[in-house]
Amino acid sequence: MSEYFSLSDCDVIGFDLDHTLCRYHLKETSRLIYESFTRYLVEHKDYDKDLLTLTPATWDFCFKGLVVDLEDGNLVKLAEDGTVLRATHGTNNLRTEEIIKQYGPKREWKHFNSLNTTFTRSTKYYFYDNYFDLPGALLCGRVVDMLRKRGNEVNSDFWKDMVAAIDHNYNTSAFKEDAGWYFPSVKRDPGRYLQPCSESVKTWLRSMKSAGKVLLLITSSHSDYCRLICDQILGKDWEELFDIIITNALKPGFFSLVPQQRPFRTLVNDVEESEGLPSLDKPGWYSQGNWPHLHQLLKTMTGNPEPKVVYFGDSMRSDMFPASTFGKWETVMIVEEMEGEGVPKSDAAETNEAQVEPQEKKGKSEDQGMKAPSAPSEQWGSYFVDAHKTPGGDDESQKLTWCCHSIHKYSTMAIPSVESIADLPLDYKFPRFSPNKPCTTGYYPRPPDSLLKICQSQSS
Repeated sequence: MSEYFSLSDCDVIGFDLDHTLCRYHLKETSRLIYESFTRYLVEHKDYDKDLLTLTPATWDFCFKGLVVDLEDGNLVKLAEDGTVLRATHGTNNLRTEEIIKQYGPKREWKHFNSLNTTFTRSTKYYFYDNYFDLPGALLCGRVVDMLRKRGNEVNSDFWKDMVAAIDHNYNTSAFKEDAGWYFPSVKRDPGRYLQPCSESVKTWLRSMKSAGKVLLLITSSHSDYCRLICDQILGKDWEELFDIIITNALKPGFFSLVPQQRPFRTLVNDVEESEGLPSLDKPGWYSQGNWPHLHQLLKTMTGNPEPKVVYFGDSMRSDMFPASTFGKWETVMIVEEMEGEGVPKSDAAETNEAQVEPQEKKGKSEDQGMKAPSAPSEQWGSYFVDAHKTPGGDDESQKLTWCCHSIHKYSTMAIPSVESIADLPLDYKFPRFSPNKPCTTGYYPRPPDSLLKICQSQSS
């Protein structure tokens, strides 16, 4: 395999939608998601109204890559080998001696092997790896605090209520029925939550199509929400940019091999036809589906018995792991956390953000002091690296986090946004992640600060 990766070598270029092609105003969206989940718990499950009250400082807890242990209400940050680097019970930090008491002298999290090898959902834990459910980590911590305050036992029962809150707001009929709080709010004021794509991204997409690439959009969002987003971020003629659009893709199941595969379905007025398609024989807009049937269509469209596909996404569980493991696709991970660690935003992203930031929101009091969910956290540290003390000693070593290690393992390369590469020629050669290269190789336009520091200390 070449040390370099180039889009010009690919036959097919695929994109996830949310937090990949579509960037959200993270602070606005996170507040909305938190409030949507919490209002359900308060109004339908008799949880304390205090859960609805947040200070800007509370958002420091909101951090991607945490795993909540549903059996004891702990949230943990893991190293690449499954060591517990930091942990809280609810939102309260566990001291080193408390971590050792719970996880043993080696600080081993017992479910790590299951999570690390399959990324599947479990009744024992939940992995927060995307911005759509991330505010749930903060809510989870605060619910555990509430149960403790009430003197209730903390067990996995509270998680059933959390799942119900997520389903109430995000289920496939919620958009059409104006159910919950999330979709009605976004429909009412999409510009408050969604950032339009820059002209450079639209030009980039057109240039790939003109160069003969097959363009794919694969999203787990339902067709009606997908249309709202794309109308807002790409313009009304957005469907012309893509050869194949797949909504309600139910990733990562989309990439599962037989016999778990789901058939593709056609849509009529955003309603799925009840009869599944036996195969996919032409481009168009489809719902659900599976990777093997898509692969057959891509062979036909490209005239290549082994079409080379690259897929851009933001979720390790739904995008990177299954696309690289099952689909054998090249994968480009969108890692907004890079921007929180010294990686500059592209000029297009900066200009775009300045233009679209709602004027009445600028300087709004709840934004003052609120950490962006993609920024490093005082409580949790860096997304990429953390310090680890050896048992009984004062020696402190720097370890890659499990999230960072997973990026290197399952992604071809990582970028902070599609804007960061949209102005480059299609034949630009990006250095790819490699176990034989320094851990800083594979990030474009540059590695995050914490990884640069760890590499400098190792080489000095």
